[in-house]
Amino acid sequence: MPQVLLFDLDDTILRFSTGQPNFWQLALECHLACSAEHHPRLCAHIERVSDEYWCEPERAFRGRQDLHAARRAIARAALLAEGLSLDLCERIADEVTDREEAHVRPFDGAVAALHALRERGHRLALLTNGSGLFQRRKLQRFTLEPLFELILIEGELGYGKPDARVFQAALDFFAAAAGDTWMIGDNLEADIAGAQALGIHGVWHDPDGRGLPERPPAVPARVIRQVADLLAEPALAH
Repeated sequence: MPQVLLFDLDDTILRFSTGQPNFWQLALECHLACSAEHHPRLCAHIERVSDEYWCEPERAFRGRQDLHAARRAIARAALLAEGLSLDLCERIADEVTDREEAHVRPFDGAVAALHALRERGHRLALLTNGSGLFQRRKLQRFTLEPLFELILIEGELGYGKPDARVFQAALDFFAAAAGDTWMIGDNLEADIAGAQALGIHGVWHDPDGRGLPERPPAVPARVIRQVADLLAEPALAH
């Protein structure tokens, strides 16, 4: 294992969406309790609209910078035609965003593993997409900032993974060769394919053991189930 390790944040160090409840379902139960029989159909419609929203790169970039606005747009597109008022659509969307942030928590053992890696002499950087406000708030909440020598956040840079500039900035900071650097993340396209395009070794975080999809955008050099798995690698020589 090399000295320089680059980490993703959401669903790698922090449990953000993986293993979390369906927050749209919870929001519908909260605001539309009297029409529970319609919830499965509404959730399916919201999921289709959400997939369409996030698949367009430029729109997804803007959405990550303001999740409240993004979720409101999704709710309006999915629920206005169902007869819900604009105000109710937006209250449901805000409930989803607030619940999702409140439920964020570190994966078991992840923070302790980062401390152990630092103690073993590794130099750590954090490369995360999302808004500076949301991501910094999570970093401060879990006291993660001191663990990283470098923190690169999409909303603060103006571009994010898989843009090569993000990874190159990290290599330049550490004066590290790409082949002597690992990127650890859960997103095969943003984290793994983006890193491998520069020759960085991609380590895929697969916490649920779901395995690679049939046509993955990248094939990682290694697969781990938890950050602590990295500690099984030989320690650095001093």
